[in-house]
Formats: sequence, structure tokens, C-alpha cells
Amino acid sequence: MLDIDHIKVTPRDQEVLNLLVQGCSNKEIAGQLNISPRTVKQHLRTLFLRAGIRDGRKRVKLATAVFDRQEAQS
Repeated sequence: MLDIDHIKVTPRDQEVLNLLVQGCSNKEIAGQLNISPRTVKQHLRTLFLRAGIRDGRKRVKLATAVFDRQEAQS
């Protein structure tokens, strides 16, 4: 299980993660945050590196970890 409580998440990273958990694509995230899809990709890439995710299904692992954390907090 990935524990994202111990990685640095900026406020913008959190906005990207919230939309990711909702199932939005990079393009949809970019549109909602008024940033480019390339910027969204960079936010996710940085989060993957901080979280130590280097193998496949990165989005799924990160989104699952964020969802689990949100569920634990409610």
C-alpha cells in the first residue's frame, strides 16, 4: 500500500489529485484548472517520483492512495 501522507503535496498538486480521483483525464484536469495538459503531466510525474512509483499503472496507484486517505479522514 502506498502511503502518500509522507510525501510533499503542494496545494496545486492536491487540486490535480482531487480531479484525478474523480476520474478526470489530463486534458479535463487542465481545463478545470486553467493550465496546460503538459503542466498536469508534470505535476503527476513529480508526485510519482516523490511517492516512489516507478512502474506501470501509476495513475491508478496514486489515485487509489489519495482515495484511501480521503476515506480514512471522513
